[in-house]
Amino acid sequence: MKFGLQSNSWLYGPDPVEAFEAVKAKAQWAENRGFVWFSVLDHMIQIPRVGTPDEPFLEGWTVLSGLAAVTSRIRLATLCTAVGYRNPAHLAKIAATVDLISRGRLTLGIGAGFFEDEYKQYGWEFPPRPATRIRQMEEAVRLILQMWTEPRTTFHGRYFDIEDAILEPKPVQKPHPPVLIAGDGEQMTLRAVAHLGDACNVQGDVATVRHKLAVLRSHCDAAQRDYDTIEKTHGNPWLLARNDAEVARKRDKLADRGPLRGFIGTVSEAIDLIRQYQDAGVELLINSDYRNDAESRELFASDIMPHFA
Repeated sequence: MKFGLQSNSWLYGPDPVEAFEAVKAKAQWAENRGFVWFSVLDHMIQIPRVGTPDEPFLEGWTVLSGLAAVTSRIRLATLCTAVGYRNPAHLAKIAATVDLISRGRLTLGIGAGFFEDEYKQYGWEFPPRPATRIRQMEEAVRLILQMWTEPRTTFHGRYFDIEDAILEPKPVQKPHPPVLIAGDGEQMTLRAVAHLGDACNVQGDVATVRHKLAVLRSHCDAAQRDYDTIEKTHGNPWLLARNDAEVARKRDKLADRGPLRGFIGTVSEAIDLIRQYQDAGVELLINSDYRNDAESRELFASDIMPHFA
C-alpha cells in the first residue's frame, strides 16, 4: 500500500494570499515523510461536500506548476480535471508543460464533471446527461494521448476538432504521462478506464470498492486489457487521533466548519480499515485532507504508513 495526500481546501488561515505557501509546505512535508502522491482539486469554486462556494479557491493547474518547481520526487496530479473546463488540446499542452517542469512526475487526473453551478458561473456548457459528459471525457483522453505522442495531430471527433496541431516539447514521461480516469460508474466510466486509463479512483466503503474493482476487472477482460496494469486508487477524508478521548475532542473542535465526513477514529482503527482496503485491491490510499488537519497527517506518517512499508 502506498499513500498520498489530496489538497481539497485552501483554508489555511485568515489571509488567502498565504494559501500557496501553505500548500507548498504541505507538499514538501509529504514528499519528505514518504507520501508518493500529492493532488489538488481542479475547480473554480469550492464543491458542496467540502465547503462553501464563496471560500477562497486557487486554480489547480497553476498550483501544480508551482509545486512542480519546489518538489523533486512526489507525483503530482489533479483529482480531478473536468473535461468541460478546458479545450482538451490546450489541456494537453498545459499538462505536458507541468510534466516538463516536474521532470516527469505528472499524472493527469480527468473526469466527466458534475458541478453544474460552476459550469454556469464560468460560462461553460453543461450537458445534462452524464453519458454525454463521459463520452466527451473519453474523446478528450484520446485526443490528448495523440497530442502527447504524435508529431502533429489531426482529430475530428463528435465533440472536439483540431487540425495538424503541434505540441512541442512532448512530455518527459514515455510513452506519455499516466492518465487517471476518476469516477466509478459501472457501465461507462470503468469501461473507459479499461480502454484508456492507467489508473482509476474508486470511492465508497470496503465492500463497494471490492465490487467496483471486480466490475473494472470484467471490463478489462472484455477489452483484453491486463487488469494489473491499472493502478487502483481510493480517496477518502481521514481524521485521526491516538485514542477515543482525542477523537471526541477533535470531532467537537472541527464540527463548527460543517458536518464531518469520511473516517474519524483512532490510529489502530484506521490501520485495520486500511488493511481491508488493501485486501479489496486498493494500491494507493489518498487522504482527502479537506480539514487541513496537521495531526492526522503526522499520525499517517509516523504511526500508520510504517505498517504498510
